[in-house]
This record gives sequence, structure tokens and C-alpha cells, in this order.
Amino acid sequence: MKKDTTIADLIENRYGIPTNTGATMAAEGELANILNHRTHRRFTEDPVPDEILDILLAAAFSAPAKSDLQQASVVIIKDKAKRKAIADLMPAMPWIATCPILMIFLGDSRRIRRICKMRDKPFANDHLDAFLNAAVDSGLVIMNFVRAAESLGIGCCPISVVRNHIDEIAEIINLPNHVFPVAGMTAGYPVDEGYISLRLPSSINVHKDSYCDENLPVEIDAYDQRRDARFSIPTEKQRLTETYGIANFYGWSEDKARQVSTTERDQLANYLTKRGFNLK
Repeated sequence: MKKDTTIADLIENRYGIPTNTGATMAAEGELANILNHRTHRRFTEDPVPDEILDILLAAAFSAPAKSDLQQASVVIIKDKAKRKAIADLMPAMPWIATCPILMIFLGDSRRIRRICKMRDKPFANDHLDAFLNAAVDSGLVIMNFVRAAESLGIGCCPISVVRNHIDEIAEIINLPNHVFPVAGMTAGYPVDEGYISLRLPSSINVHKDSYCDENLPVEIDAYDQRRDARFSIPTEKQRLTETYGIANFYGWSEDKARQVSTTERDQLANYLTKRGFNLK
């Protein structure tokens, strides 16, 4: 970042809307790093030292945890055969096979259930919230890992697609009951600085006193135009053209509407039920 860059500059760069918010604040420290976040999928061949990974995981698991239950875990994939088996499930993501670090972050409701047995107490919360608490705990750990990694110049890419192959992933890494993959994580020293992904503005996702989305069509259209001005999705990247054709204007909302128009991960509830979760 340039020496005279302000927080307002970073906010404007993130959202594509001029602002004076933060105009008197220098772009430095953790706040600046968060606003300047980029996802990285291309890494150098340089390994990340084990000590650095240990530090990052120590920071990751310092995240808030629901009622201090600490229901998250991680599996670091170093075995070459397992790495290849996971990468082969997701051939559209070649960096999974070559990244210096590959991990699977887990929601872990098994540990507290075992502790209840160890202390001769019932586990009286065997319902949907048990799954949700573990999932949220894992998500917070993932975000902490990303923040810690970026502070040391290490790039990250969370991989939600592991849930498309949840049964296969669980078998590869030997997951027991009440443990489930939330996301994979690839990490390493990035080849380039990456790019800023434009985010939805606060006028869409920040509500005061009550939820209101009456202006959503206008706001989304404006957001689509801002994103397209920054980066226009090429025709060859349009999704499902055999179903929906080639769009004259292909903005973020068209892309995401097409993305969720096909069923994905509908096996998740079945997996969780098989693994002992009560989703009622």
C-alpha cells in the first residue's frame, strides 16, 4: 500500500463507492489488512515451515468459541496418496494438488460428547443446534487462520467444495461420528498480490432496527454495474449457457443466480444423519 493510503481508500477500493469514512485514518495494522484481503490460488514452491504453520493454527484456534465448548478441529493433509485422492475429487481446482499446505477444517461435536461420557453426564442437546454450534466454531477458526496467515504474507483459499464430496473426504481422512468437514484450506506464499473482490455495499447487508430489502433490485443492479466496470466476466466463463444461453450483460447476480439454480450438496443432511446428528 502507498504511504499516504487511508482507510477510506481501502473501503472505496473494496466496495467501489466513494466515501469519506476513514479518510483521516492511515491504512495500517489489522484493520487495513482485513479491508485489503485477497484470495490466493497460485502459490510458489516454497514450503511453509512447520513452526509457522503451528503458529498460524495456534492463532486460528484462539477464535471465539460457543460457550467455550471449542467444537472445531483440523486435519493437515501431508500424505501424498491422500492429497492426490482429495485433489482428484476436484480437478477444476488444480492448486489443491500443488499447494504447500492442504487442510480440512472440521466441525467437531464428538469431543464434547466423549467428555460427557468421561464425566458421567448426559449430552442433553442432541438436536440441530449441536450441528450449528460446531459449524460456526469451525468457521470462526477458519477466518482466524486466514487473518493470521495473511499477516505473515501467506495467501489462503478456503475450499467449500469439499462438502460436495463429503462422504469421500470423510473416508479419506477417517472421520468418526459427529465430526464433519466444513471447508478445506489451501495456503502458501502467493505468486502475485491477487486482486480485490468487490463486495456488496452496506446499503444491502446492513439493516437498522429491522430487516428491509425493498430496494434490493436497484441496489443489485448498481452493484452488478460496479463489478462489471472493475472486471467483466468473459463470455466463456458464463455458467450453464446450454440452459440459459449467452447473456448480453452477465453481472454478478446473473452468475450467482445460475450457480444456485442447480442442486448441490443435497447429500449433506444424509451424511450428518448417518454420522449421528439429530437435525430436528
